[in-house]
Amino acid sequence: MIEAVGNQYVVSRPIYSENVFQNEHEKLERYHKTFPDHLRLFFRCSPEKVKKIAFTFFPIASWLPLYRFKEWILSDIVSGLSTGLVAVLQGLAFALLVNVSPGYGLYSAFFPVIIYFFLGTSKHISVGPFPVLSLMVGSAVLRLVPDNPNIGNNTDAASLLDDKRVIVASSVTVLAGIFQLAMGLLQVGFIVIYLSDSLISGFTTAAAIHVLVSQLKFIFGLTVKPFSGPLNLFYTLEGIFTQITDTNIADLVTSIIIMVVVFAVKEINDRFKEKIPVPIPIEVILTVIATGVSYAFNFKDKYKVDTVGKLEKGFQPPIAPSLSVFQECVADGFSIGIVGFAVAFSVAKVYSIKHDYVINGNQELVAFGLSNIFGGCFKGFAVSTALSRSAVQESTGGKTQIAGLLSAIIVMVVILALGFLLEPLQKSVLAALVVINLKGMLMQISEIPILFRKDKYDLLVWVVTFLAAVLLGLDLGLAAGVGFELLTVVFRAQFPKCSQIANIGGTNIYKNRKDYKNIYEPQGVKIFRCPSPIFFANTEFFRDRLTVAVGFSPLRILRKRNKALRKIRKLWNKGELQWPQNDLICTSYNCQDSDDEELDNNHIEELDQPTNTDDLPFTINWNGDLPNNITVPRVDIHSLILDFGAVSFLDMTGMKGLRAVLKEFLKIKVDVYIAGIDDNVLEKLERCGFFDDEITTSIIFLSIHDAVLYIQVKKNLENMSNLKPFKEKETRFIENVYTNANISPIKSILLVTTNYHEAWPNLQCNGALTRNNSDCTIV
Repeated sequence: MIEAVGNQYVVSRPIYSENVFQNEHEKLERYHKTFPDHLRLFFRCSPEKVKKIAFTFFPIASWLPLYRFKEWILSDIVSGLSTGLVAVLQGLAFALLVNVSPGYGLYSAFFPVIIYFFLGTSKHISVGPFPVLSLMVGSAVLRLVPDNPNIGNNTDAASLLDDKRVIVASSVTVLAGIFQLAMGLLQVGFIVIYLSDSLISGFTTAAAIHVLVSQLKFIFGLTVKPFSGPLNLFYTLEGIFTQITDTNIADLVTSIIIMVVVFAVKEINDRFKEKIPVPIPIEVILTVIATGVSYAFNFKDKYKVDTVGKLEKGFQPPIAPSLSVFQECVADGFSIGIVGFAVAFSVAKVYSIKHDYVINGNQELVAFGLSNIFGGCFKGFAVSTALSRSAVQESTGGKTQIAGLLSAIIVMVVILALGFLLEPLQKSVLAALVVINLKGMLMQISEIPILFRKDKYDLLVWVVTFLAAVLLGLDLGLAAGVGFELLTVVFRAQFPKCSQIANIGGTNIYKNRKDYKNIYEPQGVKIFRCPSPIFFANTEFFRDRLTVAVGFSPLRILRKRNKALRKIRKLWNKGELQWPQNDLICTSYNCQDSDDEELDNNHIEELDQPTNTDDLPFTINWNGDLPNNITVPRVDIHSLILDFGAVSFLDMTGMKGLRAVLKEFLKIKVDVYIAGIDDNVLEKLERCGFFDDEITTSIIFLSIHDAVLYIQVKKNLENMSNLKPFKEKETRFIENVYTNANISPIKSILLVTTNYHEAWPNLQCNGALTRNNSDCTIV
């Protein structure tokens, strides 16, 4: 029964152990599906299931018929045009990171978008090249097809080298797509949960630094030998600084002007985004101006700048991926697939929450997998979603992926007809646009002080992932970051913050006894909380923390008692002990025993058995004074409660360790109770044969308070005398226990009120309490 008293409540119910609760409350028998059941359900066919599968694999069938043409088409057109222009520039720019001709970046901005239009579930992300992925593909390209210093001005050799790099880039892209498609079909989209926000932030920040360094050679107009593998970042910087005197001033000045102007206009766009209906497309404007100036003043011949060069008109025929590249780039393909999906899914999730619709992680894997496979076969490289490009598509009013389709059409127009207009464009301009778009990722370094204040583990994940990616490269760095992140999870579970808890102010609330002043610990009772699963990695740690909490090792106490019992039994058998009034007295002055070594070395197994005094006519008080100066450590507790409310599972090793610990305490006459255990964990304990004649289900209680009240009745403690006197307006704790402790279940009343006078009639009617002035007593 629960009765409200003001803003407090009075609870009257039985003290529930698990056995008593199950006897009073019948549990439903649930049918758990077996593997054949799941198979039958999976292969069962119905019209509803077919429709659901069709809508799952072809999301366009669900949203396109509901398209509000009159309301949305204009917004999608404006968004598609704006996004398409940005996609053209980013496609050309990010191709530099892949170490292929800029024209191939346009293929990556076209083919994947078409596939995602039909298969994707996000309405707002802009699919296409992403600098981090481009750099990861470029690292694989450089590793397999390094620069050849003997090429010189040999056009044919340079063209052959470029073709080889395109094959490697497209093959790695197809491989990444295969991994993504396989994971999507196997419904393992949950794998992205292993990439935490801290890990992604640290990795992308390190990748931004790699991208920045890789673009410096274009900004300074230098010819620097590319490097791959660990420490490639520092080798590249060394190459740049050793040639810094050969800087092309025209490229440097152009890059600085581009970066300053773009940065300033982007700041204006951000500051006045509520007043400006459409962000100023400054990248497009400056690209047009830079291209015109370069063409008009013939920068290529006059200042020897490196330009985009000839862009082939039209689409090239598809190619088959190289199996040899597959064999050498398995790790690259897998990491590219994971990073690409993680970034895209994170951005898509942000927009889905903002605009209130659902995205499907597994279908996103399928969509990006097929997009990369299709794009790779047409000589494109790996795609995800660029944050800046998606922001343009969403902020300019894009409602659906029709805006993405229109952006792909803009890219197609450039490929088929307008590509020649971009041939005079300096590569330094593209590099400057890449660098200035890294601002968001580079600014993530400001998260370090925030993480330091909030979570040290997340800070370590961020720093380790960042340093590993900077020093070892992006592929190895990502692996190291994931490995360290999983290690932190294991570390947290292996070394949980166990604590001793106690009663708060005479209520049914139990908290860490170190954190509160008004705390009450029942006499002779220890309550130990373990906020972690108990498994093979932390079983010994659990035992050690429990030993520290109770203040003694039960096994050591047991062995000490058995040693003492041997000595006492010898003295009794020799007639050297007397037993007047429950006290043992040694009557001999020469009753020394010197068989400690024998006991320690030859009878360890005997020492681990429960103490047995059945052959003696007296009972030994192990906490009292023993004869003959025999000493045994005191045990000041009679009951131990284990709070398992946060224990989500136990494996076989954990169960064996827990069972051994419980039996050690039982052997020294310390009762052990388990409170708050989850039903699934309890079911597993029963299924695995955890309980026996010594450890029974009667030690399981629904809550800590149930266990405490049961112990107080069992040990016949006067609980009220152990509490401090209460004052008016102070929290109250009153127990009403039947005098016959054998009655099951034992009834109790818990009163929690700021003024016990208000609730007094409710208690007085039970006939269990009498009132003496301001004190309540048990009759």
